[in-house]
Amino acid sequence: MQNQVNSAVDSAKQEVTTSRRSRYHLGRIGRVLLIIYAIQIALFALLAGWVYVNPVTAVDVAITREFQENLAPWLQTVMRVISYPGSSFLLPALIVLAGFAFWLLGLRLEALVTVTLSIVSALLNAVLKIIVHRPRPTDGPVEVLQGAAGNSFPSGHVMAYLAFWGLLFSFAIILFQGWRWWRVALLVISAFFVVMVGPSRIYLGAHWASDVLGSYLIGGVLLGITLWIYLRLKERGVLETERARRRAEKYPSLRSFPVKTTKARSNHKH
Repeated sequence: MQNQVNSAVDSAKQEVTTSRRSRYHLGRIGRVLLIIYAIQIALFALLAGWVYVNPVTAVDVAITREFQENLAPWLQTVMRVISYPGSSFLLPALIVLAGFAFWLLGLRLEALVTVTLSIVSALLNAVLKIIVHRPRPTDGPVEVLQGAAGNSFPSGHVMAYLAFWGLLFSFAIILFQGWRWWRVALLVISAFFVVMVGPSRIYLGAHWASDVLGSYLIGGVLLGITLWIYLRLKERGVLETERARRRAEKYPSLRSFPVKTTKARSNHKH
């Protein structure tokens, strides 16, 4: 049984390794991401200031009413299902499970980044909610189909989904290439939750549209900074296992992140 487990893990590692992207594509993707996320900082600051001065706006009310025009039971169920992981133990469990899976596959830096980003995102969301101190939607102007406690801006669900599903989507693009079924599934599922969590929070009356927009902006900034740090650490071979190094030396064309060797390390080898 142990041999079968080890064989399955080795096969998964080999599958992951052979799907790695080249350094050229990684650098190009990293530069594009940094530009996009840098622009979002200014946009978020403007939105946060506007929301602080105007806690409830006619625009937010109109958008929520438009979303809630169809209150069919099946649609309410779909929206609740989309939001459910962020309101229960499920999302934290998925974060831990993903981190464990990455670690088991030898992707230790990815495991650490996955867990750390979700923690930092939750802390940042809590701080921003305290600073802006915006009340949540109430019954009357809109329908509150799913009540939630605490302040409204920015949406914790959206930030949490961006930190987890957005990071998985980014890993699928940055690390791997090709159309293997597991990569396609990861891209589709991650994109679905990232895109749909915002509308679900508006539809359920848990957040205003500006809460959701602000979350996408600041969550994107945090994700962008994390990816920038991750790419630099990955290039330097941080947390890369010795087994992964030997596999990369055996198959040079499979190495996506050439490790920068220091002079001291080179001298030690000689």
